Amino acid sequence: MTDEKLRRGIIVEAARMMYSRRESEYYRAKMKAAKRLCRGWVKPSELPSNAEIRDEIERMANLFEGESRFDRLREMRIEALRVMRLLEHCRPKIIGSTFTGHVRQGSDIDIHVFASGTDAVTSCLDDEGMDYHVERKRVRKFGEERLFTHIHVRDRYPIELTLYAPDKASFVFTSSITGKAMERATLAEFEQFLKQEYPDANLDDDLVAAEAAIDRFQVYRSLLVPLESVMQDRYYHPEGDVLYHLLQCYVLAQQERPYDEEFQLAALLHDVGKGLDKEHHVESGLEALEGHITARTAWLIEHHMAVHQIRDRSIGHRAFARLRASPDYDDLLLLGECDRGGRVCGAVVPDVDDALDELRELARTYG
Repeated sequence: MTDEKLRRGIIVEAARMMYSRRESEYYRAKMKAAKRLCRGWVKPSELPSNAEIRDEIERMANLFEGESRFDRLREMRIEALRVMRLLEHCRPKIIGSTFTGHVRQGSDIDIHVFASGTDAVTSCLDDEGMDYHVERKRVRKFGEERLFTHIHVRDRYPIELTLYAPDKASFVFTSSITGKAMERATLAEFEQFLKQEYPDANLDDDLVAAEAAIDRFQVYRSLLVPLESVMQDRYYHPEGDVLYHLLQCYVLAQQERPYDEEFQLAALLHDVGKGLDKEHHVESGLEALEGHITARTAWLIEHHMAVHQIRDRSIGHRAFARLRASPDYDDLLLLGECDRGGRVCGAVVPDVDDALDELRELARTYG
């Protein structure tokens, strides 16, 4: 293998790691790729540039995602504009792939905000009912350890707000990709940029549509979180509360159908009605989820109780024949297996937000 071929191999392998989200940092991805291909340590100075890796990631995004990538980019830019207007008092500046156009599956919206404390940002997010968490991260750069504050917003697209002191608003940050001044735009500059990029668009109309759009994952969360305090009959559910049961079912469904979002949602949501009406939990759950799940997921939830009757042979002949005729009959039986298996005391499960983040990523990746 020539040096050029080896270099190209490192570029492709590092890009694959970052495109698939196995790595999020350019340097780590390049070092791992180099060690794998060269079977030893490689001088950092001999590695490809971050810009070369980014270009390869973009090529992969074009190849695997096609035109849908550009529709998503536009939606992400409108969402960024909405958040920047909301936080106008913090002098927001958009950076990263949403601004430059180098988005791929799982990309987030990166915005710098400038305020003396997190309250200036989080109070606005609270007023909008947005779900977020604050992360304080220590990073060593140029021999100096610094503390960064990130506010991660869970919405239709993930948003990362990085908080800086007000006196940093005019500071010129350096891009880790190009080594030059970071590409960024103020609110006014970004609005002008969008008018140039989408001359036929009406930004105000797009913003109204974005604000009216309901994030289905927030609907799921609002139904799931209260279930932690809804206890079940210990004879049938020794594991305890409804939420713990549903998270166990979700993990089992994920193992059985790792790429099937509809099936995983059926497992996670099949008992959400128990927080609304225990006596008629299937009907109440489906009513609350109407418009936020597919017909297939709804069918699986609607009939999940019938699996118990199928197993003990108490189901009527006609009802059984109708279920058996469905193309999703085998998945219904599998959902029943997950339902029965999700009743283990002490089982390890993700928390609600981690489960929903995994489902968001699955939805973005496989539509």
